[in-house]
Amino acid sequence: MSDAALVPALPAVLPTAGVTPLPLRELLPWAVLALLLAVIVVYFVGAEQGATSVFSGGFVHEFTHDGRHLLGFPCH
Repeated sequence: MSDAALVPALPAVLPTAGVTPLPLRELLPWAVLALLLAVIVVYFVGAEQGATSVFSGGFVHEFTHDGRHLLGFPCH
């Protein structure tokens, strides 16, 4: 014997919520912000050392050291 409960069948057509497209005017500032943050992160993980260093000392290098290797940037 099976103790499985009866599951009601799904309707043939699932109801959909009214989705309105997002205007480009509202999306553009968020896209620019995301791009700016991505460029900053890639700079600090990939290029913040040596001659291109913005901050003196090795703090930023040591802070991003494991991420540098994880993303394939050489640092030694």
